[in-house]
Amino acid sequence: MAEQQAIFKRAERLLGDEAMEQIARQRVILFGVGGVGSWCAEALVRSGIRQLTIVDSDRVSITNINRQLMATTTTVGQVKVEAMKERLLTINPSAEITALQKIFSQETAEEFHLDSYDYIIDAIDSLKDKALLILMACRTKARFFSSMGAALKLDPTRIQVTEFWKVKGDPLARALRNKFKKEKLFPQRKFQCVYSDELLENKKPIDPDDRGNGSLVHITAIFGFTLAGLVLQDAALTPPPPLQSPPMRP
Repeated sequence: MAEQQAIFKRAERLLGDEAMEQIARQRVILFGVGGVGSWCAEALVRSGIRQLTIVDSDRVSITNINRQLMATTTTVGQVKVEAMKERLLTINPSAEITALQKIFSQETAEEFHLDSYDYIIDAIDSLKDKALLILMACRTKARFFSSMGAALKLDPTRIQVTEFWKVKGDPLARALRNKFKKEKLFPQRKFQCVYSDELLENKKPIDPDDRGNGSLVHITAIFGFTLAGLVLQDAALTPPPPLQSPPMRP
């Protein structure tokens, strides 16, 4: 117990006991623990989130090392969510980390029971799966935050937060909006996104064995930290549930 109090002493000093208790009660699910999601997960657990589900189907690749938190020369080949869980439990051994090596897709979506979470965080790369998660998350009562594209960026000062339909200069957001309009399926409510309007070009051709665009850790980490910050700010400011009144005696 004393160790737990020591871990979060600086956070408690800033936020206060009530806010830290509120943060600890939240149930969070994070889709994608790559360049963005891995840093988001780290920030959440270091800041007092205790109940975190992380979802990703991939294994650590050597090309992940330049930007993904759990990716090192010793973790190459490991399941990403398992490597991430192991690290998070070294930060807070009492945290309840659920690691799911799965893809969120049309076939698996119902397995995640999105209605059971207080916060849903999207750090998915796949356009089809990302669009589906947005649609389904926006039907729940959970607070939902989404990352747009973090590749092909260099300038950290251009990273911003805004409502999805107001995102400008981001090809992923544009592709999502076009998909929603084409299929005539739209998110049922507004949600905040982390994005940057910067768009550079790859200096070298894409390797057929590694199809991803160029990206750097300071950008992906800021995206991830910003997502975590949105959750923590919201959770800290959310009033606790009302106390249950004792039953009236006849």
